[in-house]
Amino acid sequence: MIKIYSKKSKEAEVEELTEVCPGCLLHADEASTTDLETISRLTKIPYADLLDSLDKYEIPRVEQIENNLLIFTRYPTDQEIGLYTSTLTLILTDQYLITITSHRSMLIKDLLEQNNKYSTISNTKLLIYVLQRISQEFTGQIRKARYNVLSAEKEMISVESDDITQMTKSEEILNQYLSSISTTRTALKGVKSGLYEQLAEKEHALLEDCIISLKQSEELCNNVIKSISSLRNSYQIIFTNNLHKTIKLLTSLTIILSIPTMIASIYGMNVNLPFAKNTFAFGIVIGTTFILTVIGFWFFRKKGWL
Repeated sequence: MIKIYSKKSKEAEVEELTEVCPGCLLHADEASTTDLETISRLTKIPYADLLDSLDKYEIPRVEQIENNLLIFTRYPTDQEIGLYTSTLTLILTDQYLITITSHRSMLIKDLLEQNNKYSTISNTKLLIYVLQRISQEFTGQIRKARYNVLSAEKEMISVESDDITQMTKSEEILNQYLSSISTTRTALKGVKSGLYEQLAEKEHALLEDCIISLKQSEELCNNVIKSISSLRNSYQIIFTNNLHKTIKLLTSLTIILSIPTMIASIYGMNVNLPFAKNTFAFGIVIGTTFILTVIGFWFFRKKGWL
């Protein structure tokens, strides 16, 4: 569904309009093919080109069609299992800005609720502000992952298989973030160079700040991924070491317990055996068994298996 918003100044309140006018923001939340047909009529952009907005795996890129600038980007979300970013399409026209999301977007909702931060009159500045919000969202999510990594390092002694699984999941999330951030930054460099859109000096500076912010997010993401990889490897080493200790313990107990079992098996045979006619045969066998068992226990204890 397409909604139209207007905010004439940073101090003004956001107004929802019923008709498109210059200096407004058009947002297609949970966009349908009908919404794309409407946007195609408004912008003269071929419908086939707009269909990429509904592709949940679309990679960030920039295109210019007629006088319209299309920026396909991604932002952090958890709308689908196994997919931690969603497609966000930004269309900059001569008169207004259009945003398209295939899922319900909290990013645009939060942006609309932030007063004194933007106005819809300058569509180029509004475009850059949306891109900055995306960068901030990525940075916030990456910092959460970093905090989880630092928390996990404090309890490395008690390692469970679930800890390794969680590290692997966090690494997959950050890899998706990194892919989106790096390709978005590359696309914005093309905009900054003037290849697609000529920017005013102030807008050029704002876009430069946005690119720098994305670069910092990319570096932070890389650092956290390295930390996770290192911690996950440490987890695996500790987990394997604990497994080896358990195997050693069970092996030593098996050998120690096999001593009385073997002696009892031998003396259970119906043949002539040592001490068979000795009055103290039972005590001698039990005593010998106990001594051999203690020796076995001492040996494995000295080796560090017990």
